[in-house]
Amino acid sequence: MDERTLFELPERGPAETVSISGGRPRLRTAQRDQVIMRMLSVDQMLPCDDDARVVWEFVCQCDLSRLLGQILAVEGCAGRPTADPRILLALWLLATLKGVGAARELDRLCERHLSFQWLCGEVSMNYHTLSDFRVQHFDLLNELLTEQVAVLMHTRAVTLESVAQDGIRVRADAGKASFRRQATLEECLTEAKQRVERLQQEVENDPTKASRRERAARERAARERLEKVAAAIKACDEVQAAKQKRSGDSLKNPARASTTDPEARTMKMANGGYNPAYNVQLATDTKTQVIVGVEVTNQGTDAGQMGPMVEQIEERTGVRPKDMLVDGGFASKDDIQRVNDPQQEFKVYAPVKEADQQRRKGQDPYAPRAGESAELTEWRTRMGTDEAKVIYKLRASTAECVNALARQRGLQQFRVRGLRKVRAVALLFAIAHNVRRWWTLRVTGSLQVAGQ
Repeated sequence: MDERTLFELPERGPAETVSISGGRPRLRTAQRDQVIMRMLSVDQMLPCDDDARVVWEFVCQCDLSRLLGQILAVEGCAGRPTADPRILLALWLLATLKGVGAARELDRLCERHLSFQWLCGEVSMNYHTLSDFRVQHFDLLNELLTEQVAVLMHTRAVTLESVAQDGIRVRADAGKASFRRQATLEECLTEAKQRVERLQQEVENDPTKASRRERAARERAARERLEKVAAAIKACDEVQAAKQKRSGDSLKNPARASTTDPEARTMKMANGGYNPAYNVQLATDTKTQVIVGVEVTNQGTDAGQMGPMVEQIEERTGVRPKDMLVDGGFASKDDIQRVNDPQQEFKVYAPVKEADQQRRKGQDPYAPRAGESAELTEWRTRMGTDEAKVIYKLRASTAECVNALARQRGLQQFRVRGLRKVRAVALLFAIAHNVRRWWTLRVTGSLQVAGQ
C-alpha cells in the first residue's frame, strides 16, 4: 500500500494511460508502412510562395546567351546534353538564400528537398558540375549584378542618393597550420619540384605501373602543389615588404603565407581573434537595402576602400552616389579628399576619429584645422551638425543589416580558394540578396516604371 493513498490501488502498466474522463485515449498513430498513391506533379506539391519560384522567375529574365554559346553539344551533332545553365544558377541562388555553401550538400538537397527538386525538374546533378559552375563564371555574375541594379534604378526603387558601405571579414578556406615562413616555403618548393621530377621519372621507367587516369591525377596534384607553393613564396615577399614599410622592422614577426590559399591573409576577426580571412566590401542603397557594389580584398583594414567602391558603382550604373556613409575604419584623409566634393554635391559621412579624446582635452573635433584641404574642412565641420548626425544613422540600419543577413545566409567561411573564386561567391550572395529585395519591393508595390 502506498503511504500517500488511503486505499491500495492496482498496479498500472506504462501503456495503460487513462485520460481525465476516465477512459483510455483514442489516438491517431503514425502508419508509415501504409501504401498511398498521390496523382500530383512536383509543381503541384510546391507552394506558390516558395523561394524557388521567386528565384526561377528572376533567372528566366536573365540573359545567359554567353553560357549557351559555350555548349558544344548541339542538335544534329554527337554529344551528351548538358544541364540548363538556368537550373545551375537558380540552384546556387536558392542555396545561398538557404545558407548552403557546399556543393556536396547542394547535391544532396537536389535529391531530398522539394524546392531544389522543383528547380531541377528531373535533371540529374552532381557536385562537380555545381562546384565548377559557381567559380567559373565571375564575369557573368558581375554582369547580372549590374543588370539587377539597372532594372531597379529604372523602376525608381534604387536612386543612389545615399549609399552605405561596410566591410565584413570572412574566414578563408585555408587553415592556420598552412601558413609558413619564407625558409619553410623554400623547402616546400624544393620538395614539390622533386615530387614532379620523381613522377616523371616513374612514368619513363615503367609506363604500365599505374593507369593513365591515376598518373594524370598524381601529376596534376604535384603541379598544383608546386604552383601554390611558388605563389605562397611570392605572397610572403609582398607581406614582408608591407610589414617593413609599415613598421620599419619586420624581423620580430616574420611574414607568413599559406600553401593552400596564398592569397588569404591573417586578419583580426570580430571575436578579437586572428584567422585566415578575406575582407568583403558591400555597398548598399540606404532606401531599399539593395546591394549596388561588391568587392573582396585581402587587406585587413577598410582604409582606402571607399574610393574604389565609388568608382565601381559609377562604372556599374553610370551614376555617382551623392552621399557615402562609412564607419571610422574608412575615414582616411586620402579617401575623404578623393570622394568628398561638396561643389558637385558629393558628400562623405564618416565619424571624426578620436573625437571623444579631443573633447576631453577641451578641443573642438569639428573645428577647421590648419593646413587641411577644403574637402577635409567641409567634411569635418559638416559632421558636427545635427543634420549630418541624423543622416549618418542610416548607415547602421542598412549596411549592418545587410552584413547580418549575409552571416545568417552562411557567409561565415568561404569554401573556395583564391581571390577570383571568392569574389564569385560574394557576387552570388549579392545577387541572391537583391532577388529577395526585388520580390519584397514588388509585393509592397514599391516598383514603378520610369516615366509614369
